[in-house]
Amino acid sequence: MMYGYGFGGWWMMLMPLLWIALIALGVWAVVRSLPQSGPHRETPLEVLDRRYAHGEIDDTAYATARARLTDRSRPPVG
Repeated sequence: MMYGYGFGGWWMMLMPLLWIALIALGVWAVVRSLPQSGPHRETPLEVLDRRYAHGEIDDTAYATARARLTDRSRPPVG
């Protein structure tokens, strides 16, 4: 018989670990390739534009609020 020749028992213990590592690498690659789906927080201008588009505010209120939001010369309120 040829005991002690070749990889023998080591290969049988190492093979499942290699498969687990290969599967984990594949799952990691798939997760990294997916787009990030974190919550998107609207900026104040986006909220204002959305409210105007839905008809919640009129032209005058939109123009006034947009001017206040985009005016960088004024110090922030609060």
